[in-house]
Amino acid sequence: MPNESNKKVILGIIGAAVAVFILAYTGIIITGSGEKSLPDIIKDINVKTVPHPMNWDTVQPPKLIDTLPEIDKEYPPQVDSSTPSYIEIFSSTEKAGIGTDGWLTEVARDFNNAAIMIDGKQVSVRLRGIPSGDGADYITSGKYLPAAYTPSNELWGEMIRSRGVKAQLVQKRLAGNVAGILLTKSKKEELVNKYGAINIKTIIDAVANKELKMGYTNPLASSTGLNFLISALETFDSSDLLSDRAKAGFESFQSNIPVVAYTTLIMREAAKSGDLDGFILEYQTYVNAPDIRSYEFIPFGFRHDSPMYAIGALSAEKRKILDKFVEFTEQEKYQTLATRYGFNGLNEYQSEAKAVSGDEIIQAQKIWKEAKNTICTVFVADVSGSMDGEPLNKLRRSLIEGQYYIGKDNLVGLISYSNDVNIDLPIAKFDANQRAKFAGAVKDLKAGGNTATFDGIVVAMQMLIDQKAAGDDADPNLRPMIFVLSDGNSNRGHSLDEIKGTVQDLGIPIDTIGYNANIPELQKISSINEAVCINADTENVTYKLGQLFNAEM
Repeated sequence: MPNESNKKVILGIIGAAVAVFILAYTGIIITGSGEKSLPDIIKDINVKTVPHPMNWDTVQPPKLIDTLPEIDKEYPPQVDSSTPSYIEIFSSTEKAGIGTDGWLTEVARDFNNAAIMIDGKQVSVRLRGIPSGDGADYITSGKYLPAAYTPSNELWGEMIRSRGVKAQLVQKRLAGNVAGILLTKSKKEELVNKYGAINIKTIIDAVANKELKMGYTNPLASSTGLNFLISALETFDSSDLLSDRAKAGFESFQSNIPVVAYTTLIMREAAKSGDLDGFILEYQTYVNAPDIRSYEFIPFGFRHDSPMYAIGALSAEKRKILDKFVEFTEQEKYQTLATRYGFNGLNEYQSEAKAVSGDEIIQAQKIWKEAKNTICTVFVADVSGSMDGEPLNKLRRSLIEGQYYIGKDNLVGLISYSNDVNIDLPIAKFDANQRAKFAGAVKDLKAGGNTATFDGIVVAMQMLIDQKAAGDDADPNLRPMIFVLSDGNSNRGHSLDEIKGTVQDLGIPIDTIGYNANIPELQKISSINEAVCINADTENVTYKLGQLFNAEM
């Protein structure tokens, strides 16, 4: 299940933006207000290219266990234990949240209030709502081990087993759910007329033939996205989803995908914009979202029946509590509640997907990371006086540690800004040489002066346009994006209103990362093209950036 909190990160480049972006190469793009062209705005900005020493120091990539935050700060329990004898359960967020996403939350509260006795002791549960992928990270790293784990589907269980975790499947289904592809009615009719039926192969073929614009969620974090990845690879080679044929087929398919989003929320926003014919979602979310009911739901892949796993070597007492809790969820009262909250629909759907091992799933995720469209990005760093001290230290650390999650085939540049704008690193492929230049430039950043945030963004956009127009490292699927690292305050140069139209027209997503920041101001920037805003003043900023870069780059 994708992370339903607003902390995660996304990439949303839509097909229509590509056509508009091409116009920008000719210099005819203007702002939405029609006041100034991008070249005219650039004329008002003082831009310098600043050399920096290369830095070849070997900095070890951060270990996962060191990047994960203390769990109580990031994922406090939805339901706390009420007795000394208890077990803790990690649960995916579509069932351990609130409202219609709070089915298991309500079950856990009732369980604790039921005064259940085991071996003469009253028992209880602690329920922690945590996205399936994040829960797997805590478990496999050893940072925090619950007694039980109920992700959205069994793929995560297979993965943690393959990484050496003792995970025993206790129950295959707590509440029924299905992953699906949502299509507009007109597109579904079109595909049915051509292909005769809608299934995962139909979808793959339609995307490959450029007949369908669809998006899906990041398979490194999303249960539905992971399900889709495995299903797609099996479509290309049912005998070996890791074969060269499967990989080549998926790369061809991926080149025609306009949107890979980190969260379901952003995927839905992209769909509502009207630029997508289809996207993926769980059925339980679909039935509780009236604004997307105009799309038709077509189930695919593995079922999402919320399996329950016992983690590690549980004591006899803890295993009895777990078994009693699973039994408690099976009561008619709670299954009826699950149905009312959108679960247990489409029970007739039977998956035709072949069983896969955890090792295969992990390798499939690596294929996806390698097959993603190449990203061309510029990091825009705020080095104004207000960033002096700890904010700039955090910014440097974020980029130095985060670079290890950026693939070598992507193109990366760096600029900094205060009163004026400095090009600290021209865009180039992120090979070992460029990494050394990047590290040197980042470590050389110094703070002082005022804050011309929007001048920095405009220069970054122009760099991306120039890079594309030059034809260097030509790639028709090259995706432009910008990362702004700032405290969110701007007191010099152009304003957001002056550049907003141009940003919208170009369709370049601008992810923002705030350091001691005015987060609402940064959110205004990111929201223009449905990008993400991260608050770096939390202990898990490296984890967040790692997820973002790993997914997008």
